[in-house]
Amino acid sequence: MNAPTTLQHLLQADDSSPRLREIPYNYTSFSDREIVIRLLGNRAWDLLNQLRDERRTGRSARMLYEVLGDIWVVQRNPYLQDDLLDNPGRRKQLVEALQHRLGEVQKRRTPEADTLRDGLVGELLVLAGHAVKLFDQTFTAMAQLRRKTQKGLGKHTAKDNIKFDALSRVSHVTDATDWRVEYPFVVLTPDTEAEMANLVKACFTLGLTIIPRGGGTGYTGGAVPLTWNSAVINTEKLEAMSGVEMLQLPGLDKKVPTLWTEVGVVTQRVADAAERAGWVFAVDPTSAEASCIGGNIAMNAGGKKAVLWGTALDNLASWRMVTPDAQWLEVTRLNHNLGKIHDVEMASFELKYFEANGTTLVREERLDIPGSTFRKEGLGKDVTDKFLAGLPGHSKRRLRRLDHQRALDFAPHARPHAHGLHGVLWQRQRRCAQHCRNQRLHVCRTKTLRRVAGGPRALGRSLFAGSGLHHQVQTRRSPQNGIGGRHCGRQRR
Repeated sequence: MNAPTTLQHLLQADDSSPRLREIPYNYTSFSDREIVIRLLGNRAWDLLNQLRDERRTGRSARMLYEVLGDIWVVQRNPYLQDDLLDNPGRRKQLVEALQHRLGEVQKRRTPEADTLRDGLVGELLVLAGHAVKLFDQTFTAMAQLRRKTQKGLGKHTAKDNIKFDALSRVSHVTDATDWRVEYPFVVLTPDTEAEMANLVKACFTLGLTIIPRGGGTGYTGGAVPLTWNSAVINTEKLEAMSGVEMLQLPGLDKKVPTLWTEVGVVTQRVADAAERAGWVFAVDPTSAEASCIGGNIAMNAGGKKAVLWGTALDNLASWRMVTPDAQWLEVTRLNHNLGKIHDVEMASFELKYFEANGTTLVREERLDIPGSTFRKEGLGKDVTDKFLAGLPGHSKRRLRRLDHQRALDFAPHARPHAHGLHGVLWQRQRRCAQHCRNQRLHVCRTKTLRRVAGGPRALGRSLFAGSGLHHQVQTRRSPQNGIGGRHCGRQRR
């Protein structure tokens, strides 16, 4: 299957076959067809295919492709864009060179030889001329929008947190998928959670598509900008977290150990904090050393232990997010069963909407979802309803609808951005007792940590699920099994 191509096969190759790539400077994975369609439209690609078989010297085609290559390499390189923005004279020379090439193609037209072919060439030149004009205008529009964005967002965050530089844009063009579609227009790095609501409102006022981003470890493209006018909000600075504290959740008659964090806290930090307190953090994705809590909440992360303890959805107690109209939405789980959500007949959530200041209550709602709608019976880890019955703040795979890229909207098919987490630590003995019975052991006490997203101060309490299992045991074999005194073999963290 992987045998090398012989030299004889290469010599026998048909030299007349069209090249796969004729557009120069294209170091991307985009094909010539994709580039032509993006720059000139579908009609231009049809025209090029018709004219390809009628080439004589191919010089006009090469000059046209050079024009497209120059435009494309600038569009895909933010460093070149910054250079041309800072040097209007250099940009003017580039545009003049592009127009000169098109002018040379115009001179080579021969309408008297073939009227039909010449008409196709003329139509193609009109499309290319329009692309060059739009390319030139884009820089003027971008400079104006940058000034407008700097002024609008500068009212709500520090100037240094509004980043237009090439390095920031390149660093936020993709996530772990390595899928590159568009470079973001601006990258925002707010210092505090209090800035978030007004930043969201300002972005929507400016017509920017918001992309929330944490560690960028997702494999579903949830942090990949799909439009040029995207604003990536990097939440990695929001890294405050508490220690373990005992709290009584709504509907429960006893206190449970909890832990809250801001959205940008790295997952492993929470696991370490739980371990220091004698608990185990449940949700354990393989990206724990780099992923952030916000992403774990948004895509309902689980990890290898989720079959036993459930995913993030099963363990959240409360969380907060920002809506597109700059309101805070706080979601609180009622009567938490401290287990998998599909085990309850009805999962209830309290929704509270606050003004941008986070304290003025606007309205309250209650959301009741049958537990059986989340997972089919016997499905221990995954979820059946990928949109989780419209529960704000969650989706199975953190996907944006292409026709609605308001990433912070809380509509049933949008992807809101969770902010504070509060996790719950709790003791679980049932499965451990079953394990001890299987091993004919007497005593086995299990402690598991569950934690969730919650913000600073009074942000939220969530039960970010204990998928981890850590036995602290002093066990003995049963009398009929002989000598005792050994530890349970299931110790792990």
